[in-house]
Formats: sequence, C-alpha cells, structure tokens
Amino acid sequence: MSTLEIRDLHVSVETEDGPKEILRGVDLTVRSGEIHAIMGPNGSGKSTLAYSIAGHPKYQVTGGSVTLDGEDILAMSVDERARAGLFLAMQYPVEVTGVSVANFLRTAKTAIDGKPPALRQWVKEVNAALERLGMDPSFSQRNVNEGFSGGEKKRHEIVQLELLDPKFAILDETDSGLDIDALKVVSEGVNRFHARGDKGVLLITHYTRILRYIRPDYVHVFVDGRVAEAGGPELAEKLETEGYANYVKAGASS
Repeated sequence: MSTLEIRDLHVSVETEDGPKEILRGVDLTVRSGEIHAIMGPNGSGKSTLAYSIAGHPKYQVTGGSVTLDGEDILAMSVDERARAGLFLAMQYPVEVTGVSVANFLRTAKTAIDGKPPALRQWVKEVNAALERLGMDPSFSQRNVNEGFSGGEKKRHEIVQLELLDPKFAILDETDSGLDIDALKVVSEGVNRFHARGDKGVLLITHYTRILRYIRPDYVHVFVDGRVAEAGGPELAEKLETEGYANYVKAGASS
C-alpha cells in the first residue's frame, strides 16, 4: 500500500502586489485504493493544491510537507515526481506542436520506466487505450492536443493515465467542458484505473455530476485555502442541495 501525505501545506503565488498566500495549512492523506474528491468554489485553492504537488514553478511552497511513501516529494524535480508515481491530468491540457501523440506517449513511458517499451506491443496498448476512450487510432499520429476538441483533450489525458500507470492520479477538473457522453467515457477510464486495486485518486471538481459516475470514498470541501469540512460521499449530496454559500460565509467571518 502506498500513501500520499500532505501536512500543513502553505503555498503562495507571486502577484503584482507581492506574494499572495493561496493554501493556508492543508492536511490530507490519500492511500492506495482510495478516491478523494476535492470540492469548493472558484478561487478556493483546489488547482493550487494539484499543481503544487506536481511541482509547477509558479507555486511557492512556504511551509508544510508532501510525502509519498515517506519520501519528500517537494525535494524532487517534476520528472522525479512522475517517476515516483504521481500523475496530473490538467484542467487545460496544452497543445504541443510538432510532437505526435505516439511519440509523446512512448517518450513519457520510457522516461518513467527507465527503458523503452517493446514497440509492437506498445502500439497495441496505445491503440487499445485510445479505443477504450472512444478515440480513433489515427489520433496517435496527430500532434499532441493540436486541433483536439475539449472532450478529446480530456480523453487523451485519461489515455495517458491508463498507459503510464502511476500510483496516484491527481485529476484537476477533468469533467470541465465535457458533455454527458464524454463525461461517462472519461469516468469509466478513471474507474478502470482505480479498479487495478493499488491506485489512489485525488479528484478535483466544482460539481457533483462526475461523482455520479466516480464514487468517492472521501469528500473534502475547500474554502479560502483550507479544508473547511471532510466527510464521506454523503457530503457531496449535501453540497448538491445546499451549495457552498454557508462555507464561504463561515470562512469570511473567521
């Protein structure tokens, strides 16, 4: 069993007016086999948490720790974090001109495993992953995300997840911009990954609709850079009916 442990995490970003603290002491533990949903209003720090764990240089960790099986993640470079078993599905996947999906995936797999996959078997695995996500095999010859629709970009993120096979998946608003059909396909991909048994998932979302297809074990409500409340799946149902207003009011008065 693996454990991703976040303790008293404080993170700032540089603004025109100087450093601004976004995360104000986050505590969170994700273990193998668990799905944790992070919910909250815009600007509450959900994406900051994701990118800070992944090592985005924009975000400055000013306090606290993030460990994976006891190893200090914050001391690692971005590629070392990936090799340690972390994966980030981005809210806004970027286009990479001149790099095909096939080359990108094989290069990433080689970097993580330390050796290139056997080509013939790898092509079969890529095509099978694309098919499971409802993407034609011809996508492997296109430039990464170039000309992809929003839904295709998000499906491609889950193709990467299935092929790279990390210990922990951090999914930053993977449901944003998806129609109902694409949402179901992407959710099925996440559930397949989780069903391997030794995988942890940190799912960041504004809305409860994806939680109809991906059942979380735990739900955490983020407000003003902190976990305002944590609970089981029933907490998502509470948010569906009541929204975030009470949490925002409580945060403003504290």
